[in-house]
Amino acid sequence: MAGAAAVSGRRPQRVSMQEHMAIDVNPGPIRPIRLISDYFPHFCPFAEPALRTPDPHPAVAPALRSAPQLQPNPEPEGDSDDSTALGTLEFTLLFDADNSALHCTAHRAKGLRPPASGSVDTYVKANLLPGASKASQLRTRTVRGSRGPVWEETLTYHGFTRQDAERKTLRLCVCEDPWLRRRRRAPPLGELRVPLRRLLPNRARSFDVCLEKRRLTKRPKSLDTSRGMSLYEEAAEAAAAAAGEERGRILLSLCYSSQRGGLLVGVLRCAHLAPMDANGYSDPFVRLFLYPNVGKKSKYKTSVRKKTLNPEFNEEFLYEGPRQELAQKTLLVSVWDYDLGTADDFIGGVQLSGRASGECQRHWRECLGRSDRRLELWHPLDGAPLQLSD
Repeated sequence: MAGAAAVSGRRPQRVSMQEHMAIDVNPGPIRPIRLISDYFPHFCPFAEPALRTPDPHPAVAPALRSAPQLQPNPEPEGDSDDSTALGTLEFTLLFDADNSALHCTAHRAKGLRPPASGSVDTYVKANLLPGASKASQLRTRTVRGSRGPVWEETLTYHGFTRQDAERKTLRLCVCEDPWLRRRRRAPPLGELRVPLRRLLPNRARSFDVCLEKRRLTKRPKSLDTSRGMSLYEEAAEAAAAAAGEERGRILLSLCYSSQRGGLLVGVLRCAHLAPMDANGYSDPFVRLFLYPNVGKKSKYKTSVRKKTLNPEFNEEFLYEGPRQELAQKTLLVSVWDYDLGTADDFIGGVQLSGRASGECQRHWRECLGRSDRRLELWHPLDGAPLQLSD
């Protein structure tokens, strides 16, 4: 009885919510579960309040356990490098001013993204803008089975002058092999553009540039709707080329040979000719006519080069006669597109004489001013046919 009275007179214990949830509800005295502090760190047993060693950092552990864990965001906001980088292209440009040529050496590409088909057979395609796409289009060989292809191949544009360097841009595209992807006009894996006015003559410059997505220009009003979205850019460039681009260029060599007693006219090559056929190409050849005709043979014609806008002829013709007499004549050079069964199409021409102007006059006078001096010059073609009577 005395013990019961002592118990009843003692102040009742307060049970926390954590204790209450862990109480073993059984008949008999209410006692907390042993070692409950292992499961509830905030609970301190009443039996040993003074023997508990205080936690040196009481708020650190609960805060670490209760704080949510930060998970990395698999989709970062905005465009990241992984979502925009299409790879890089290493290449070198050299403007050979002495030979009027632009050399583009494609070295290698890195980090290319494979297309949906999984193909990694790639090549590099180059274009000079503005200009007819097929006339200035060059490409490397195809490297197969590599996301880091190495080409080490040089593409050369002949007839590239200082005026071209000031106003033209080089576009390089890394493309899939058209024979392996089984579909035509697929977009390139990436492209880049280099303004050529940055080049210094006769000094090579290396580049390592990130590829970008293909640029689509504003749709021209004159574009037929049936041609599709993929031709927007080509149509705009073709319109710009038709507005201000020449009909092409021809490389001629002149030399008066004292040993053979006549003028040697060499037709070496043409570049960037205007396309005259429906397939976007031409079948060019060159006609030569020395005026006035004095009874000797004055007309020559080169062989035909099939389906090309950058033909190479390397043919030479001889006009016999004294140097002073030839200096008073006029040489007409015209480039034509051969058509079977119909009249040939005129592409362009140039007139060399002492009465001409600019480079045409200088070329003629320097070669006929002295003997055995060979001079090669590029001449732009005039789209207006030259009319001369006998």
